Amino acid sequence: MQIERDGNGDFILDPAEIAQRFGLAPGDFRRQQEQGLVKSTVEVGEGEDAGTSRLSLRIGNRIWRAVLDENGQVVREELNIARGAPVRRDGKA
Repeated sequence: MQIERDGNGDFILDPAEIAQRFGLAPGDFRRQQEQGLVKSTVEVGEGEDAGTSRLSLRIGNRIWRAVLDENGQVVREELNIARGAPVRRDGKA
């Protein structure tokens, strides 16, 4: 997967490819995005990771992460399921 950047430096991802990563049809992904259910973060590498970026997209409890090299090429990606916070036995959060 190649990820482009726009004139502002923002990352541009292919919605169909991202939908596939989450196991969704492109239309379903687009609807979730329109409803504000797709959250994203970008982290810029520092030190020995300088020149890389890590993108994270979250839909519900699913998190897709990709590490990009300086050319925007995905060098590693993963999809994880976030676990809920453990419940305390004393009933407190």
